[in-house]
Amino acid sequence: MSKRPNLLFLFSDQHAFHVTGCYGDKIVETPNLDRLAGEGVTFDAAYCPSPICVPSRMSMLTARHPSAQDCWTNDDFLVSDRATWPHALGAAGYRPILIGRLHAMGPDQLHGYAEREIGDHSPNWGGIARHDMGVLNETNDPHRTSVIRSGSGESVYEVKDRDVTRAAVACLDRLGAARKSGDEQPFALTVGFMLPHPPYVATKADYARFAGKVKPARLPRGSMGQEHPWLAWWRNNRGIDEVPADDAMRARIAYYALTYRLDAMIGEVLAALQRNSLAENTLIVYSTDHGDQIGERGLWWKHTFYEESVRVPLIMSWPGQIPQGERRRQVVNLVDLAATMVEALGAPALPHAQGRSFLNVARDANAPWRDETFSEYCTDEVPVWTGGMAVRQRMLRSGDWKLIYYHGYRPQLFNLAADPDELRDLGDDPAHAAIRAQLLERLLADWSPDAIDARMKQRRRDKDLIGAWARGTKPASSFIWQTRPDQNRLDT
Repeated sequence: MSKRPNLLFLFSDQHAFHVTGCYGDKIVETPNLDRLAGEGVTFDAAYCPSPICVPSRMSMLTARHPSAQDCWTNDDFLVSDRATWPHALGAAGYRPILIGRLHAMGPDQLHGYAEREIGDHSPNWGGIARHDMGVLNETNDPHRTSVIRSGSGESVYEVKDRDVTRAAVACLDRLGAARKSGDEQPFALTVGFMLPHPPYVATKADYARFAGKVKPARLPRGSMGQEHPWLAWWRNNRGIDEVPADDAMRARIAYYALTYRLDAMIGEVLAALQRNSLAENTLIVYSTDHGDQIGERGLWWKHTFYEESVRVPLIMSWPGQIPQGERRRQVVNLVDLAATMVEALGAPALPHAQGRSFLNVARDANAPWRDETFSEYCTDEVPVWTGGMAVRQRMLRSGDWKLIYYHGYRPQLFNLAADPDELRDLGDDPAHAAIRAQLLERLLADWSPDAIDARMKQRRRDKDLIGAWARGTKPASSFIWQTRPDQNRLDT
C-alpha cells in the first residue's frame, strides 16, 4: 500500500444539498452518496464562494474568494499565476488528473492539472458562439424557458457525463493495474460532472421513477410576505413571477431524476475504486459548485444567498483517518476545502490562501474552529444571465447569523438556528439593529462594492477587446468535448 494517500474528488454542478438522502430528502434516491456519508463525515453548513459557476469553481481551486482574484462572473479568466491546490499537489510529487468539467475561461485549461480527459462542452473564449443545444436552447441558463421546456427527454449534459463516467472508470482501472504491477505512486483524480445542472430534462425511465412522488415546492415566496426588492426584480426580469404549476412540477421531477442519475454515475466510479483495491488509502470528497432553488420561494437556478442556492453538500470519507457516519455543524466553505485537501495530502500550503483547512474538524467534532464564512455575487450588466443589472452582493455567515448585503438595497438578516427556512427577515427589525450593524461592519471591512465596480469596469474593457479578437480570429478551444444539437430532445 502506498504510504501517501490518494485523492478522489467528485465535483458536480448545481446540486442542491437538500435533494440528497443523507441531507434528509425522503423522495430522491442517492444510495451511493448516502453510503459515502455513512463511511465518512457529512458537513451540514458548507457554502460556496459564489452562487454562480466560474467564480465558485476558480475560488475552489485557489482557496481565495472571488474578489481576491478578480474572478466574479462566468466570462472572467483566472490568471495562470494564481496557485491552485492541483499546483500544490504537483509540487508534492502527485500528478493531478482531471476528467470532465472544469469551466475555466481563457487559454489555461489546466490550472495545475497535469492531465485532462473529456474536457468541457463550451468554448474557452468569450465573444464567440456557445454550444448549440437544439430544441433545448436557453434551457441551461436562467431563462423562463428552462422551466417551461422541461420533463422527459435527454440533454447533452447527461450524454457528456456518461463519457466522463466511462473515462473515470477506465482511469481507475489503469491505476489499479499499475498498482498491482508494483507502482506505488499515489494518484489524485478529479471527476467533474455536469449533472444535475439544467436543462431540467431527464431520460424517460429516470423521469418516470419520480413522477407522482416529488412534492410541490415547500417554501413560500418572500419572507413573512415581504419580498426583498432585488429578489422581486430578479424574479420579474427572468420571467418567473408566475410559473404554471404543471411546468414547475415537471422541472422539479426532472431535477430529482437528474440527481438520481448523478448518484448512479458516482456509484460506478466508486465501484471501480473498490474493484481495483484502491479505496483503502484514498480520501474521497464529494461536493458541488453551488445549489439550485428548483422552485422553492418561487425562485429557480442559483444567483441568490438563500440556503438552497449558496449551501452545498460536502461529504468526506477516508478509511482509518476520519470517523465513519458522523456529521459536522461547523461553517465551512469550498475555499476551506481546497486548503483541507492540500493538508491531507501533505502538499505545500497555498501561499495566499484565504481558506482554512478543516481537516482537524473532520477528525474531531470538538476541534477549534471559527464559524464564519463569506460568499459573493458580483456582475456587470453585460452577460445575458444578469438580466441587464450590475450587482455587488455579499453574504456573511457567522455562527447562527446570516447577513446578506445588496449594494443599493436594504440588507437581509436571518437567524438560522431559530429560522432555518429563512422565512423571517430581521434586516429592518429595530430589535436586531445592533447585531445587524456588527455583522455589516465585518462584511464590509475588507470588501468595497465601489472598488469592485471600478475594477469590473476596467476588466470589461479587456474582455470586450478579447471577445472581438475571438470573433475575428476564431481561436481553437482546447480540452473540448464536442456537442451536437441532436443530442438534445424533449419528449413532453
